[in-house]
Amino acid sequence: MTYASWTPSSRRIRDSLLAAVAPVCAFVLALGGLAAWTAEGNAGSPPRIGVTEARLFLPSPDLPKTAAFFRITNTGGARDRLVGVTSSAVTGEISLSRHRMTGRGAAYRQATTSLPVPAGGALDMSPETSDVTVPVTAHWRRGDVVPFTLRFEHSGRVEAKAVVVRPGEG
Repeated sequence: MTYASWTPSSRRIRDSLLAAVAPVCAFVLALGGLAAWTAEGNAGSPPRIGVTEARLFLPSPDLPKTAAFFRITNTGGARDRLVGVTSSAVTGEISLSRHRMTGRGAAYRQATTSLPVPAGGALDMSPETSDVTVPVTAHWRRGDVVPFTLRFEHSGRVEAKAVVVRPGEG
């Protein structure tokens, strides 16, 4: 029996390279998909939401709406979104708002359907960033406590109690 020695010819090299293309492409696509999935906040532990520093601005006598602010922390490994807020102490529709700056240093309120809560981060609502717009339906006084239910895309419902404060106080 005679064995021919293997010699690299251009055809053998080309055939070997073509055979390697499909697995390499599959690997690159899988790695890219995993990187995008992770970058979107979908990897790691589920979101763990906490709500602190809840406050509701004392309404002005002549305005039909006021604002509530919350500090929402997410100690989990995946992002979440605040998608709604309700309160048993409020009649009417409560909405989420972002604050946008104009070119001249003024701001305006823009309604939104959700607010992001990053993985391992926080959503700090303030008069400069975002708020919960609340219709005035009660005669709240400074120091009153108003219950709210915050609804999140992944974490479900979280209860919070907001203290009525004058604008500019904590």
